[in-house]
Amino acid sequence: MKKIECLILDWAGTAVDYGCFAPVDAFVKSFKAIGTSVTAEETRAHMGLTKIEEIRALFAIGHVKDEFKANHGRDYTEEDVQECYMEFQAALFGTLEEYSRPIPGVAETISALRKKGIKIGSTTGYTGKMMDVVIPAAAKHGYKVDCCVTSDNLPGGRPKPYMIYQNLCQLDIQSRRAAVKIGDTISDIKEGVNAGVWSVGVIFGSNELALTEDEVRNMPDSELRERMAAVRKRMYAAGADYVIDSFKELPDLIECIEKRMENMNL
Repeated sequence: MKKIECLILDWAGTAVDYGCFAPVDAFVKSFKAIGTSVTAEETRAHMGLTKIEEIRALFAIGHVKDEFKANHGRDYTEEDVQECYMEFQAALFGTLEEYSRPIPGVAETISALRKKGIKIGSTTGYTGKMMDVVIPAAAKHGYKVDCCVTSDNLPGGRPKPYMIYQNLCQLDIQSRRAAVKIGDTISDIKEGVNAGVWSVGVIFGSNELALTEDEVRNMPDSELRERMAAVRKRMYAAGADYVIDSFKELPDLIECIEKRMENMNL
């Protein structure tokens, strides 16, 4: 049977940081620091991009442009984008280690898949310096990867496919169809689609669901299912091959993909 040889995971909202709150909080604080406001929902709409690109996207929102001009008497410039990015980094680095705990079930699932010979790669919207904090912090709680690629020194981040290509090179994966990209944002899904690998979305813990563990546990089942259905619909609309509720479903999904590969002679 044809085999999946590697998984390429996103970090915040997929493998660590349940609900993807570290970057959300930092974006909100960074805009507040320069006298302008963005909402958590607005930051989540662009999550998955590199952080500097997300700041550019947030500045381009109509009310943000208007508020900046009202407060500063001029239109924003790239210098203001860079200033905001500096504020973002300061806010993020203050909490990054705290938000690097693996999402429940991730470390155990990855450990089981490693025993089957599957390699573990990763891509992220964080920079290399940010990952210098996240990687060892996550490792303390049992989550490790074989390869972590950032968009530093690449032509671009998500949804461009270059970080995935770099994973395939570093992990020596000869066929893109032997790789599965797993993520929690629309940019993650599109990254996988653009790279031509299997693209999988995960709902629980995701930026798209945008709930804490306590909120998930305490929410009425009907409301939770409605929110999950909306996330699933967005991910499939973005091109996902599959969408799973929980990371723990991954081993069964991989078996399903391998059977499909065999049937399709991929």
